[in-house]
Amino acid sequence: MTQLEFAKKNILTPLMKRVAKAEGVKPRELLNNICLGKVVIPKNIKHHLQKPCGIGKGLTTKINANIGTSTDKSDINSEIRKLNEAIKFGADAVMDLSVGGDLKRIRKEVLKHSSVPVGTVPVYEIAVKAQEKNGHFLRFDGPDILEILESQAQEGIDFFTIHSGVTQKSLKSLESQKRVLGIVSRGGAIIASWIKLHKKENPFYEYFNDILDIAYRYDVTLSLGDGLRPGSILDATDNAQIAELKILGQLASRAKKRNVQVMIEGPGHVPLDQIKKNIILEKKLCHDAPFYVLGPLVTDVAAGYDHISGAIGGALAASLGADFLCYLTPSEHLRHPSMEDVREGVIASKIAAHAADIVKNNKRAILWDKEISLARRRRDWKKQIKLSIDPEKAYLYRTSSKPRLSDVCTMCGKYCSIKLMENCMRE
Repeated sequence: MTQLEFAKKNILTPLMKRVAKAEGVKPRELLNNICLGKVVIPKNIKHHLQKPCGIGKGLTTKINANIGTSTDKSDINSEIRKLNEAIKFGADAVMDLSVGGDLKRIRKEVLKHSSVPVGTVPVYEIAVKAQEKNGHFLRFDGPDILEILESQAQEGIDFFTIHSGVTQKSLKSLESQKRVLGIVSRGGAIIASWIKLHKKENPFYEYFNDILDIAYRYDVTLSLGDGLRPGSILDATDNAQIAELKILGQLASRAKKRNVQVMIEGPGHVPLDQIKKNIILEKKLCHDAPFYVLGPLVTDVAAGYDHISGAIGGALAASLGADFLCYLTPSEHLRHPSMEDVREGVIASKIAAHAADIVKNNKRAILWDKEISLARRRRDWKKQIKLSIDPEKAYLYRTSSKPRLSDVCTMCGKYCSIKLMENCMRE
């Protein structure tokens, strides 16, 4: 049985107990939220995870880091180093988005080295195989899709992004309006192109029951992808985005009835004043399913700094109810990310998630801030560094500054406000 099915039967599994302990929540409370579809635990029954995580209501905000080869860069060793870096600095899950090189071998290595849940976007491999086998990346059909999904599930992939909401109907909504940017989702663009070429319905939608069968057998969590997400803040919360979201809500209900865990992916590029509306819409239309957002980016002009734009949007979104943040790196929209890009992206997203957890009144998050504040009051530099979100960088900054006085920093020196007040209060 899947974790959702166990929860419906009121059976508390070892995995639920493990996640509840890690989160500091009551096991029965977690079970109830899984039963209601408000929490998912992405874990394939064939994947022996060191660090499983729960995503959803009442839990800490989780972050995902994307890795994977491109058609221009397909060094497996480089991607494994990025994987290790992402996990080291706090990624709760990773997605292998590889489209270059030996995709099966890359996934095998990622699954082997990852201590956290691993997700994929199966349409990428489907398109690559169609190109190799049939001479065109759009020459695939329903059985080809199911074959790849079965194969990846058998390998141990924990969650799939499935673009089932890009349908003939939702594409009509897109065509009836003028967007600054049409479709920016790679998976969404592949599916839209397939529909136009073959003049048929999206096979991920047509074969959804078969997809549920595969997901059920392996307890793969479905992440219903937002193929029509806005790629510009000027396109945010438009008719096409909402049309797709409504379809995803219907599909989520079908998945939960089939005892398949499901979460919903969201935008994208969204100005600050529309983030709350997006959260409310997702929770309403998708029956409180966990919400997985890309950023969201709050401006389109931050090339080179999109990890900051995404962290701003992510912090607000998560504080309002989003459950899972997909990181962005400084190289977003510009190039294939480097190791340093991955590190900066994870740290920025981790800060956003933690800031939101404080708003959500998570006791552990608040205690973390309290402890570092007390260490700062005592000018306990060793503990401050240890408690920092990036201890390595904090240590580097502290040791490279060479303060004249060991218990203060070089910003204030002998005029350190904390030390002045400490002496003042003694007198």
